[in-house]
Amino acid sequence: MPEQFLWTIEVFLNGLMAGVLYALVALGFVLIYKASGIFNFAQGVMALFAAMTLYGIMNGQVPFAHLINAVFGTEVHYFGWNLPAILSIVLTMVVMILLAWLVQRYIFRYLVGQEPIILFMATIGLAYFLEGVGDLMWGSDIKTLDVGLPQGINLWIDETTFNAFGYGFFIDNLDIVASIVAALLVAGLVIFAQYTKQGRAMRAVADDHQAALSVGVSLNFIWILVWSLAGFVALVAGIMWGAKSGVQFSLSLIALKALPVLMLGGFTSIPGAIVGGLIIGVGEKLFEFLIGAPYLGGATENWFAYMLALLFLVFRPQGLFGEKIIERV
Repeated sequence: MPEQFLWTIEVFLNGLMAGVLYALVALGFVLIYKASGIFNFAQGVMALFAAMTLYGIMNGQVPFAHLINAVFGTEVHYFGWNLPAILSIVLTMVVMILLAWLVQRYIFRYLVGQEPIILFMATIGLAYFLEGVGDLMWGSDIKTLDVGLPQGINLWIDETTFNAFGYGFFIDNLDIVASIVAALLVAGLVIFAQYTKQGRAMRAVADDHQAALSVGVSLNFIWILVWSLAGFVALVAGIMWGAKSGVQFSLSLIALKALPVLMLGGFTSIPGAIVGGLIIGVGEKLFEFLIGAPYLGGATENWFAYMLALLFLVFRPQGLFGEKIIERV
């Protein structure tokens, strides 16, 4: 079998893995937009904040240590414990639920009925606020997040493909785990939305706020629930990205890569976020391998996703799975 063909297959598989990580971030956008009509620009920063909080709890770091030491002249940085990863994840989720309650209670509760651009600007402010609070709480240094996930080349795939084709495929174990987690997460969210009372209430709010209110659905509860779910998705994405590339400021920028994913999959579709992520991941990897590196000098991964999204905006603005907008005059 020609080496070029085998390399293409390997690039394709790695593109699928990268697409799953993009989709994990896009899921948070979809959940909030579908239920409240708010495009949450802070979703990427929520992933960063969740990853920083998880690292701090796991390693027994004192929140706001630098600020406390500067004010009181102390030298306190750690509590002296190291918590198990599972317990730390549970405690971090509690923090994210508290954050969801605070966001709804003190920000979006007062913005009900406002124009979409006002809500969008509020999420931009929330993003910068969370980023600043995260730096104050846990410090701005790059952190290595280790929750026990397997990393590095999958030897079984490498050996199997080498024996079969004479060429071993490099597939990262962490990417495989991320794919499995994303599949379970999407299945869980779909089941929750379709078959639980809270999920049906969430869909009702998404369809018509006033009608949902008229049958006794609490908008405050649903929006706290939605922001909590988005916080959980942000935590999962933060764990995967933090374990892959470290917990650092650039983690918040993955929200920008999620935008083309949403444009392709649709802003209101949970499966669409996954499909859009896979298309972007595979597309940018294959384009870089087949066209970018040989003919354009490389670095096409930085802009390919946005060019593809632009084409979708022109020819199918609602995305592959989004609801078509029909305006009657």
